[in-house]
Amino acid sequence: MQWLVVLVCLAIANNADGVRYLNASLDAVQRQLQEFKITHPKPIGVLTTTAGKPVEVRETVTLNTDFFNNQHFWDLQSASDQERIPERTVHARGTGAYGYFEVTNDVSKYTKADVFNGIGKRTPVVVRFSYLIQSRGGVDVVRETGALVSKFYTNEGNLDFLSLSFPVFLYNSPHLFSPLAHAFKRNPKTNILDATSRLDFVTITPETIHQILWLFSDYGVFNGYRHMNAFPIHAYELVNKHGDSYFVRFNFITEQGLELLTDRAAGALRNNDPDYSTRDLYDAIAAGNYPSWTLDIDIIPKSHIPKLNYNPFDMNALWRNGTYHTVTIGRLILNRNPDNNFKDVEQTAFNPGNLVPGIPGPVDDMYKARRFSYRDAQAYRLGINHDKIEVNQPKYRKTYNRDGVPPVLDNMKDAPNYYQNSFNGPIPYVDVAKPKEALSVKFRQSTDLGESSYFYNAYVNTEGKRKRMAANIASVMVNAVEEVQIRWLKILYLIDRDLGARVEAALPVAEAQKLSQRPRFVLVEENPKTYDLLPRCQ
Repeated sequence: MQWLVVLVCLAIANNADGVRYLNASLDAVQRQLQEFKITHPKPIGVLTTTAGKPVEVRETVTLNTDFFNNQHFWDLQSASDQERIPERTVHARGTGAYGYFEVTNDVSKYTKADVFNGIGKRTPVVVRFSYLIQSRGGVDVVRETGALVSKFYTNEGNLDFLSLSFPVFLYNSPHLFSPLAHAFKRNPKTNILDATSRLDFVTITPETIHQILWLFSDYGVFNGYRHMNAFPIHAYELVNKHGDSYFVRFNFITEQGLELLTDRAAGALRNNDPDYSTRDLYDAIAAGNYPSWTLDIDIIPKSHIPKLNYNPFDMNALWRNGTYHTVTIGRLILNRNPDNNFKDVEQTAFNPGNLVPGIPGPVDDMYKARRFSYRDAQAYRLGINHDKIEVNQPKYRKTYNRDGVPPVLDNMKDAPNYYQNSFNGPIPYVDVAKPKEALSVKFRQSTDLGESSYFYNAYVNTEGKRKRMAANIASVMVNAVEEVQIRWLKILYLIDRDLGARVEAALPVAEAQKLSQRPRFVLVEENPKTYDLLPRCQ
């Protein structure tokens, strides 16, 4: 009789014409499968093998069958064995969304780029959000650099912006990427994130400390992706139709309002929902509460560059107030969640070298290195034809590239496969406005701690902010060996005596907290031994 009741309940639950029950307490993420069923009240089609052969119902079981001749089984098995691709070296954990960019102001004075000209013009965009160090299976709401990377599908090719949650980068020297990534990842012996290696690297390469101070400040943890500002970091050259050049820094400013979290608040959110940022973005878009960002540019005419008393191409420094003016270009709006995360997000391939006419791009050494390394990384992760994957395809493309690991699309069919040729293959165009002179930028080898000092005094400018920053730094330092702690304190004192003194005073407090916060357990069952968390004394 019990089985009969279960079968009847199952029949009612699967009755498309019956009552559709949606738990009102569930959010859009939790309702996704139920909503799919409502949208598709009947099965969406007949199951097939990967070659398209219909699967007979008895081929869906293998126990006590001739599964060796079951093609459906081998499709499942081989696909499961090979369905993973290499995760990104950095920014592996992320999510994404589709939307559009709308021009709201006339910026034709500064650039002839079609995407930014014509008030009201809309350009489709895909965006990926991420955390810098977290692996693909990591958690959200952590003290890490965030990212908002965007691909604009313009009429003149794809335009990619790779933006970070801080307006400064870690370093200017291209060779530092590999050692920094290794130092901040897991220790190769212990397989645990290592405070000693992280702080050791920063003290040996102090040019990185400016962004590290941003990380340890209140700016270090943002309240989900929707409440995060984003900065493409480089100084980009723009050119108008007359050939006039300007250097700009792009800024994506959240229209939801910048919201930051203390470690305590972030920990509470993270413990309750390790996917907090991902869920928050998905639910907002699903509810029609479309997140948006204003795109501004800080502008310096090219002719003013030699007159500046600082290096505007230094990615580790802020531009000085009074040396630039700011203009709004438009708004970025995200209004559609991906249909399939792997297809629409994991396969996205961004490259700072993807530029369009009117945006010649940055001139610094880091940009030159990044445009190579990003392409190389995408080719390793997705194959040399990664730009032919649907989410990465431009609106228009004619090249002489051929073959390689699929997808190859039409592979340029029967067109000539070499340039130059006499048989009407694709030909280049002439950009009459392209700058005739290129800047050559040189950087000093020494590290200027003045930028870090300016940040501490201009941005970390209240008692509460300074107290929290000192506590954040000390909470990491207590996990490092003594010689690294000493070097760190020396640098902090050089930046500002107040900062060094506050961190030194916070160290014993952090050490005491580290010892007191170790969890204690109590035995609640003997066979087998079962433990519960012993409540802390209030």
